[in-house]
Amino acid sequence: MSEKQLSYYENFQEIEKKLWSLLIEAVKDRDSEFRTPVFICGDNKDLDGRVVVLRKADQKNNFVQFHSDIRSSKIKKIKKNPNCSLLFYGKKEKIQLRLKINSQINFNNDVSKKSWEKTGHISRKCYLVANGPGTISDKPTSGLSGKFDNFDYTKQESEEGYKNFCVIKCNITSIEWLYLAAKGHRRALIDLEGIKKFSWLVP
Repeated sequence: MSEKQLSYYENFQEIEKKLWSLLIEAVKDRDSEFRTPVFICGDNKDLDGRVVVLRKADQKNNFVQFHSDIRSSKIKKIKKNPNCSLLFYGKKEKIQLRLKINSQINFNNDVSKKSWEKTGHISRKCYLVANGPGTISDKPTSGLSGKFDNFDYTKQESEEGYKNFCVIKCNITSIEWLYLAAKGHRRALIDLEGIKKFSWLVP
C-alpha cells in the first residue's frame, strides 16, 4: 500500500484504530514486531529497561499486560514508582509507539491465576528457577534443575512455578504515535487521562 493510500496518515481515529490493531494482533502473532516492546521503569537514580512479551491488549479499558517473575528487580522498581513506559517499534510498519503507563502488579490473585492457567507447562519454565532472575552465579546457568532444564516435567509439576508468577497490568495514560514516511513523518499524541484528547506533534 502506498503512503498516499494510508488511511492513518493524517486521521486521528484511523491512527487509533491502526495502533490498537497492531497491539491486539501482537498478542496472537509470535512474529509481530510489536510483540516484544521495551519496558522502562525506575526513577532518575535507577532507570532501567528490558524487553518483555505482550500478553494482552485491551482497547476498551486502555491497558496492556505482560508476565514477570515476582522476584525480578523490576518489581521493586514498580513498587517504588509505578509510572513507567513501553516502547514499541515496527520496521515494516515504520511505526513507533511510546506508551506512558501506570503499572499494577498482580500476584496470587484472580488476574494472575487466569493468566497462569492459559500458560502452557513448557512456557512455565521461566518461573521454575530456584533463585530469582539476576541472582549472581559462580558459573553459567539457566537457573533450573536438571529435570526442568530438560523439559522433563509434567504440567502438574510445573504448577510449582505459580508461586513466582505475576502479571503486570499497564494502565495506559497516553500513547504517542510516530509514523516515518518519505513524504513527511507524522506524529500524534493521544492523552487518555480524563477525557480523551488528540494532539498533533512535530515529528
